[in-house]
Amino acid sequence: MSRPNHGRLARSWLLASAIAAALPFTAQAQSLALNQALARAAQADPTRAAAEARIKAADAGARQADVRANPVLGVELEDLTGTGPYSLVDRAQATFYYQQTLERGGKREARTALARTEIDLVRLRHQTKVLDLFKEVELAWVEALAAEAQARLARTRLDIAERAQAEVDRRVKMARDPLFAGARAEAQVAEARIALSQAQLAADTARRTLAGYWNDGVDFEIDAAALEDTSAAREIAGEASPVDLALLDAERQTATARVRVEETKAVQDPTWRAGLRYLNEGRDVAVVVGGSIPLARYDTNRGAIERAQAERTAADTDLLTGKVLRERQIAKLQADLTARASEARRIEAEVLPAAERTIALVREGFNRGGFSYLDVIEAQQVLIDARSRRLDALKAFHTDRALLARLTGRHAALIPASETVR
Repeated sequence: MSRPNHGRLARSWLLASAIAAALPFTAQAQSLALNQALARAAQADPTRAAAEARIKAADAGARQADVRANPVLGVELEDLTGTGPYSLVDRAQATFYYQQTLERGGKREARTALARTEIDLVRLRHQTKVLDLFKEVELAWVEALAAEAQARLARTRLDIAERAQAEVDRRVKMARDPLFAGARAEAQVAEARIALSQAQLAADTARRTLAGYWNDGVDFEIDAAALEDTSAAREIAGEASPVDLALLDAERQTATARVRVEETKAVQDPTWRAGLRYLNEGRDVAVVVGGSIPLARYDTNRGAIERAQAERTAADTDLLTGKVLRERQIAKLQADLTARASEARRIEAEVLPAAERTIALVREGFNRGGFSYLDVIEAQQVLIDARSRRLDALKAFHTDRALLARLTGRHAALIPASETVR
């Protein structure tokens, strides 16, 4: 009686050890939703530091643009030496002066306004890059989701092939089918196993690619139910991304501010001077004042003004057409989502039940000797093809959904706060 008890205890210990060994993996593997993947990628974005540095640089440029021109302190010596009565140093004259250039035409205000628009431009450009990153991550997430579904489909294919092989082997042993039928069934199983290995490898690669966006391990799972969620096809996509439109508007404002800067450069700035002149011969002191202003005879900055005006026209056009083009793409993707979701639903409702019923009938007839093994293979392939087509439709649906999310800026709320405020 002791041996059976000992064996039962040994089996219990092995089972407990196996469960304990599996617990760490189970505890570490967590379900990874799309928003979580995007948030991880945003926090690990390697371009954040550079973006923050550029924002600081633009802010410093705005402060510098508001600075006045520096005054000048100078000295001039006249009649220091020469010929005749001016050969003696005691007839020299020294002038100490203070000089200031006065900016006219609103130069300082114009360049300050331009520098401030460039702050918004830098920030919005980086936000669009973050949205582009979100699109890449979502596409990688869809790829991982579809790859795992493909691996499950490959497992189903192997199960079907192994079940068919068992049926064929039974008939071969009963001499109801030739030996080549068993060999062919064995080849089908081997092929299914290779397909499963490749699908598992592709799924692992897709998961590692996704995890590479936050430089972490693949200690996560993706809920398979996410692939079946086609509710986005019934939702209104919304308008174009506010971030993209704000960037186009900021580019237009920057172009307008640059026109103003170039126009102010056509206004000439006077320079005023005041000082004291010391006359060495009589030890007298006199006040001197003066000034100068360039003559706008040749350089009126006309070419720079026309160039800035042309760039402003282009920015205005980009703002007007940018929204139209994005709305056109959004409408197309919305229609594609509806078509993909409809295709997946119809395959599930119409094709799969018929294919499964066909397999059941063919197997029943095969067991009675009414069908050949080739009929079984063909029926199985029809089912696998239908499931694969449905998987392709769902993958295309979620791919289009990722592109639509980029166009509408659906994930803009996940951009880190330090990159959305000044």
